[in-house]
Amino acid sequence: MKFGKEYASQLVPEWQEAYMNYDNLKTLLKEIQRMKLRSSRLNNAGKAEGIKRAMTLYRAFSGLMQRQSNYPTSPSKKDIENQYILVNSVNRDGSEMYETTFLKVAEEGGECEQQFFRMLDDEFNKVDKFYRIKVEEVIAEAESLSKQMDALIAFRIKARKLQGVLDTVPVPPQPEPGATSDGPNDDEIKIQEENLKTVGGIKTVPLEILSHVKLNRTLETPTAIIKRIVPRQIGERFNRENLKKVEKQLSKAFCEFYNKLRHLKSYSFLNILAFSKIMKKYDKITSRRASTSYMKMVDNSYLGSSDELTKLMERVEDTFIKHFSNSNRRQGMSTLRPKTKKERHRISFTLGLFVGCSAALILSLIFIIHARNLLDKRGKTQYMENMFPLYSFFAFIVLHMLMYGANIYFWRRYRVNYPFIFGFKQGTELSYREVLLVSFGLAALALTSVLSNLDMEMDPKTNDYKALTELLPLGLVLLVIVILICPFSIIYRSSRFFFLTCLFHCICAPLYKVTLQDFFLADQLTSQVQAFRSLEFYICYYGWGDYKHRENTCKASDVYNTFYFIVAVIPYLSRFLQCLRRLYEEKDPMQGYNGMKYFVTIIAISTRTAYSLNMSLSWKIISGIFSAIAAIYGTYWDLIVDWGLLQRNSKNRWLRDKLIIPTKIVLTELNWKIMQVLNVLLRFAWLQTVLNIQFSFLHRQTLITIVASLEIIRRGMWNFFRLENEHLNNVGKYRAFKSVPLPFTYYEEDEDHDE
Repeated sequence: MKFGKEYASQLVPEWQEAYMNYDNLKTLLKEIQRMKLRSSRLNNAGKAEGIKRAMTLYRAFSGLMQRQSNYPTSPSKKDIENQYILVNSVNRDGSEMYETTFLKVAEEGGECEQQFFRMLDDEFNKVDKFYRIKVEEVIAEAESLSKQMDALIAFRIKARKLQGVLDTVPVPPQPEPGATSDGPNDDEIKIQEENLKTVGGIKTVPLEILSHVKLNRTLETPTAIIKRIVPRQIGERFNRENLKKVEKQLSKAFCEFYNKLRHLKSYSFLNILAFSKIMKKYDKITSRRASTSYMKMVDNSYLGSSDELTKLMERVEDTFIKHFSNSNRRQGMSTLRPKTKKERHRISFTLGLFVGCSAALILSLIFIIHARNLLDKRGKTQYMENMFPLYSFFAFIVLHMLMYGANIYFWRRYRVNYPFIFGFKQGTELSYREVLLVSFGLAALALTSVLSNLDMEMDPKTNDYKALTELLPLGLVLLVIVILICPFSIIYRSSRFFFLTCLFHCICAPLYKVTLQDFFLADQLTSQVQAFRSLEFYICYYGWGDYKHRENTCKASDVYNTFYFIVAVIPYLSRFLQCLRRLYEEKDPMQGYNGMKYFVTIIAISTRTAYSLNMSLSWKIISGIFSAIAAIYGTYWDLIVDWGLLQRNSKNRWLRDKLIIPTKIVLTELNWKIMQVLNVLLRFAWLQTVLNIQFSFLHRQTLITIVASLEIIRRGMWNFFRLENEHLNNVGKYRAFKSVPLPFTYYEEDEDHDE
């Protein structure tokens, strides 16, 4: 792999703009190379090629043995390099910057080389400045974590009641004043004595620190909200239960902080390597040997010489291993440096197997229907009304997973950092192959079940087995639920529990702090309304329907029709409550406008459901009006807010300035336009319900399934561009790490903040 591709693959996506622009410098070097070749051809025009060979006959004979010559040698490398460039440090606006003076501007092509060094200096100053800022930030964060650790140690002593034990340890005699030692100086001892207490030769944090700190109570859980409303006794906060929460919270903070240090270390290494590579290319093209002096400046700069980061990483490792992994270095380092997930060949093999099985089952299904002429059987209508909704549930789930797998593939291809945006723990995120493996596995099971009870007339020969075959869809649903909630470490346990946690947050929307993964999942659920209705039909069909004869009276039940409204509204209501929670916490009016969008959609869904059940003209008009308002509102929000498109002054016409998909790709802009048009058209798929559009060759249940599938496809397209826009926002603000809330707040910090 060429260095340019390797360099691009290893950089932190959110810091992309802060890295050295290797491609631009390489392009400029190619221009210099073309000028050199053009100049060389002009200088050699008219000369015979034999002259060069003939001149070699008149060179000084070097002898048969290679010995050192006593004749004067050429100037040293250092003298030659100093004749090409001079690198100076200058002070501008209170910050140190570097400027390179190219001394061969008078030569042909010298202006282009001078432009190269100007661009090189700009890139280096950009990198060096960014690195300085980030190092200052991590040093300030390290000081904050140090204060948190002092409070944690005092908390441990208080919660575990160790103070009495520590006080009984005899205090060793202190050295006399003026005694010499190899330890810290007087100033350092004074600082340590102010912050530490020495007992039995062990320095412990005094418990007085706890009188200056308080536990942070965030509104992230229902329990936290209740604790904030109901007053508690002061002594209850320093107990073992809270100690475990504080230790877990600080452990996460240290892991995230260490990850930040590793990325910053990699940033320094990659940029220094990039400057070294580009200078070697310059030397090769121009034959000037200027890389040594320039790289000497790079090595002496803050970027190349600062060792603060390395020392800080060592201190973080020692602290974490001692206080959070019981001095077990292997365990501590495995937590701080989780292993990168590797692609396994067995996943690809199993995926191919399930794809082949699904394709074979689909072909078998088509051949059986055609060979047995099942579409003309008397049981066709009965089958479509009762069995088809049961199996369409799996079609919706599989289609959504296939779209998600495609999203992951394109996110990875265009370097959208979806694991960070979703908050996945490193090494636990699913690849597109794993998502497709689960989806095609479920598809194979569902298709096998369809083939098992496809007979639409209930053949008398299978009467002894019809009860069993009719229970296959229910058994498959129960199997999926059991696997989903299975506590054992099988079938991607961490991903299943992550999904269940987000799902629970969506159900209890106003009681949990809303994060991106929560409202992203809630948006997915809004596209699965028909799947929720299929689950309602499962309960009705197997609860009080005669499933043995494929008969039910669900649609004649008022209870069923009432819940037919409720299950369709639940996803939108959850999303509406999330917007209200964010409006309350963030005081962002955009969340209020977003909530209005879901409120209007709830009205549109309810009126369309009423029309589908009642079929009256008044409900048709009302549902058409509210559905049109909801579709227009939703389309505007998709294109303008969620995707950030239709910017009038953008360099990419009616798109936005920054796009993940390179604009050099043919038809990129046209593809964007097509996606916008498709999103608008699919937003108006509800017209089929309001206008009661029917096709003679399609059963009503089939048409409902197609419309629901189109909404899932639209959601899949929305997912890619929504996360692309979120990624670009993170890049614009250089947000590459999660913000982990700290457990303690010092009173002094609050007083300074109030001032």
